[in-house]
Amino acid sequence: MTAGVLTDRGGVPRRGRDRRAGVVRPAPGRDRFGGDAPHVAVVGGGIAGLAAATGLAERGVGVTLYEREQGLGGRLAGWPVTLADGSTATMSRGFHAFFRQYYNLRGLLRRADPGLRMLSGLPDYPLRHGGGRELYDSFARVPRTPPWSALGFVALSPTFGLRDLARMDPRAALPLLDVRVPRVYEELDRVSAEDFLSGIRFPEAARHLAFEVFSRSFFSDPGELSAAELVLMFHIYFLGSSEGLLFDVPDEPFPAALWEPLSSYLTGLGVGLRTGTAVDEVVPAPGGGLTVTADGRQRRYDAVVLALDSGGLRQVVAESARLCDERWRARIGRLRGAPPFLVSRLWLDRPVAADRPGFLGTSGFGGLDNVSVLDRWEGEAARWAAGTGGSVVELHAYAVAPGTDRAAQQRLLVEQLHRVYPETRSARIVDALHEWRSDCPLFQVGGYGDRPTVRTPDPDVVVAGDLVRTDLPVALMERAATTGFLAANALLERWGVRGQTLWTVPDRGRSAGLRALARLARRAP
Repeated sequence: MTAGVLTDRGGVPRRGRDRRAGVVRPAPGRDRFGGDAPHVAVVGGGIAGLAAATGLAERGVGVTLYEREQGLGGRLAGWPVTLADGSTATMSRGFHAFFRQYYNLRGLLRRADPGLRMLSGLPDYPLRHGGGRELYDSFARVPRTPPWSALGFVALSPTFGLRDLARMDPRAALPLLDVRVPRVYEELDRVSAEDFLSGIRFPEAARHLAFEVFSRSFFSDPGELSAAELVLMFHIYFLGSSEGLLFDVPDEPFPAALWEPLSSYLTGLGVGLRTGTAVDEVVPAPGGGLTVTADGRQRRYDAVVLALDSGGLRQVVAESARLCDERWRARIGRLRGAPPFLVSRLWLDRPVAADRPGFLGTSGFGGLDNVSVLDRWEGEAARWAAGTGGSVVELHAYAVAPGTDRAAQQRLLVEQLHRVYPETRSARIVDALHEWRSDCPLFQVGGYGDRPTVRTPDPDVVVAGDLVRTDLPVALMERAATTGFLAANALLERWGVRGQTLWTVPDRGRSAGLRALARLARRAP
């Protein structure tokens, strides 16, 4: 991987904030198919599947995309609902942050909106700890460029001071200064995030605010999460990128802002979108290619992209007895899902205080992980609030213990909202919708080796998604988009067609001096 300026899909130079961003160039080949082109089935219509379909269709490949739900977007899908007051709204699985270092995801979205006008930046996302004092950490004034970003956070934080920094074990913390993939997994995958934080003596309050927030972005408890994933997140956001710590959000619900425009773009390329259609089985076809069974019908394709969540991938592979080989199928069968999570969206009859942020991360509030005031930034919610004089608030609880009383957990989140924003105690709830899900991958301690790679034992079958392991410093939505394009590139390479150029944050620590310190720490007995 080399560094260079960012380019858009057409190759026009577009200078990014981070001049050290790494470029991943595809294998050489012709621009696109000229005559008869292969036909590929993409199974899954989330970010990974949409990226794979885009990368293939733009090179002239025939693509049919299967999605079991009625709409596209996967974990960023949305669907219409009618509220108790008779108004219509869009419900979803909750807030997502579009960080500026999500180069490949943003590149996917540029297909339908070259200027990314559908994304708006939040001025800050403060973090509040519920330890008795109202302590807030803010990212608004933190410098963008490492290592000043991390040092600036320490200097400005009321929960992480210089004394806390002095108490840390510098030798144990040095691996943070030179994170590389896959070496970080070789070093830390068998250590839990919780044990790693304890080992470097990271202060408890700051641990909740600066690290557990990242851990729970994976819908996992720090005791179960691989330290390698946590350290990779530290690199992506603090010490590896100068894109900063702030992020963008869509200015309308996901379907209207993202997926309907991208759907139109894909259908314009000839992609067949089969929503509401689950794939039951994928098996090798006589004479080559694969047969996909969906809706009781069998169709033959030259190749297949499996862009499913961990549960969906396990199910399809379990029903596809001859797919790839037995060892690969056994690895897929061992994949685990993260604990359940809850998204509660409340339509209130009065506004929250005017100074409340659009997004607030929380810790120490009875399982409440964050609070979003949607009418601060989402057009649909803002229109409802303006018409009723109310507000739309969303609450998240990640990594809820299996077997938890769901009704009690929903009540608890509302009670914690009253603690965080006391003015909501007097608000009447016009309507409330509660969305429980448990379909996120679990990056458990020691689980890296079982996670699938993009390529499989069958060259006609590739895998994409945020559960897929890759030698690039990407995570979450950006990993989904990146592996989707990588899956398309892997197939295109076999057919002699050039694929998509990709970008990532730098794949190593930015400072030569800090990298040298990290090497010394690794060599020390």
